Amino acid sequence: MLRSMYSGIGGMKNFQTKLDVIGNNIANVNTYGFKKSRVTFKDIASQTLSGASGPTANLGGQNGMQVGLGATLASIDTIHTSASLQTTGRTQDLGIDGDGYFVVKNGNQSFYTRAGNFDFDYAGNLVTPGGYKVQGFPVVNGKVDTTQVGDIQLDRNEFMPPTATTFATFAGNLDAGAANGSTANLDFKVRDSLGNEHEMTMVATKNGDNAWSYNITRKGEATSLSSGTLNFDANGKLAPTSTVADLRIPGLNGANDIVIQAADLKFENVSQVAAPSKLNLKDKDGFAEGYLNGFTISPTGEVNATFTNGQLKVVSQIALANFSNPSGLMKSGNNLFTESNNSGLPNITLAGDGAGGIKAGSLEMSNVDLSEEFTEMIVSQRGFQANSRIITTSDQILEELVNLKR
Repeated sequence: MLRSMYSGIGGMKNFQTKLDVIGNNIANVNTYGFKKSRVTFKDIASQTLSGASGPTANLGGQNGMQVGLGATLASIDTIHTSASLQTTGRTQDLGIDGDGYFVVKNGNQSFYTRAGNFDFDYAGNLVTPGGYKVQGFPVVNGKVDTTQVGDIQLDRNEFMPPTATTFATFAGNLDAGAANGSTANLDFKVRDSLGNEHEMTMVATKNGDNAWSYNITRKGEATSLSSGTLNFDANGKLAPTSTVADLRIPGLNGANDIVIQAADLKFENVSQVAAPSKLNLKDKDGFAEGYLNGFTISPTGEVNATFTNGQLKVVSQIALANFSNPSGLMKSGNNLFTESNNSGLPNITLAGDGAGGIKAGSLEMSNVDLSEEFTEMIVSQRGFQANSRIITTSDQILEELVNLKR
């Protein structure tokens, strides 16, 4: 039998496989996080008809003669190039701006994906559409623990107890040109251990050049709860000769007293220059009770629970994985990959540490290029036809051989 016929059969099988891959690529042109595949071929071992001989004194060298036995598949590669991110506006939708992969689990088995169309289930777990649980680094004692990964979960019934104010930072300006006895007032609020709000008034009074005093009372009352002096240097900066006293405010309804130590009652951001006096409360702590009412996800993957009192609480930080050889990952369906012997072990890390950043409200599109796929489809179709012609021609030759004797 003619070798060419078997070469043609092998070529047709190869192009059938390539068309299967192209068809799968096109079918997933709108699949979030999908990574296209490509097919490459290689020739099969050739049959040697005669070996090569080197030159001699009387005769020159001769090249070997070989007949190829057709082609076979060299590889079916997964192309892991990044695709564009599509804005969805949905907070649970996450895209990776980089080379990393989300880590998800089904029981004890880990999978990896670029498709970030996640949601929270009834129990508060962040999951894929297939129910696989997204993995992140837990928060222990207020700090992210990067030594372990676990499920990302929001407690929908979480309650944040109130906390008392323990520090206050004032800012603004006191008019250097004001007359002695001039005052500047500031009303501000603090909270006690039960979340009760206390309205306070601070009055700053000018006593001389570069010299002011302050007095803090409960609003509408005369009893001084903290007082001291604010001295300034020739550049309008607070001088070290200033004196500040502890602020102690009696609690309400059985709450503990609010105690702000002198070191935590800060005036360093108050200046004295020739401009109108204006004071404000730059920063403080203490807040009322709150209930979980939503969440946000930061570019570094921090999952922040938001509460009705306006506070945020980091509950987890999304983990990303990268591989030394991403092309070695195996597709396992559902937009998921699994590691293989040639992908290398996953390096589980934080977003931004070589794995890329996270963009909430967006999803990565498929990296399939339709113009490229249709061009490859045409090439494959013609290749298939050409190989079928080899079989037809070989068959005609065999027919002639059979017809030699009638």
